[in-house]
Amino acid sequence: MIRRLQAVALDCSDPVGLAEFYARMLGGQVVADPQEPNWVEVHGFEGTPLAFQRVQEHRPPQWPRGERPQQMHLDFDVDDLDAEEKRVLELGATVLERTDQLRPGANWRVYADPAGHPFCLCRH
Repeated sequence: MIRRLQAVALDCSDPVGLAEFYARMLGGQVVADPQEPNWVEVHGFEGTPLAFQRVQEHRPPQWPRGERPQQMHLDFDVDDLDAEEKRVLELGATVLERTDQLRPGANWRVYADPAGHPFCLCRH
């Protein structure tokens, strides 16, 4: 039996840079092993650790669909969408869709991290 989810790993071209983005966003710490420069993790926040793996010639997914559609995305609970949107944009994210402004009853917005992976901020 599997005991727990160890990490969620995202492919990217710059594992340290992407780990730093998520560490600042989540209030975590970057954990890097000098012997493994192609794998970096973020720990120290509530939830499953995130890992970032270097992939040569990484091509970011296209949202919501395209030649390289998203195959997964991360959802993060927040209390204030506007405040957290401002913060993630300052950290380097980009807005993909302000779903809460487009669909009645929606409580989330979609962003891309600096490597192009989609993630959502969801009002708790």
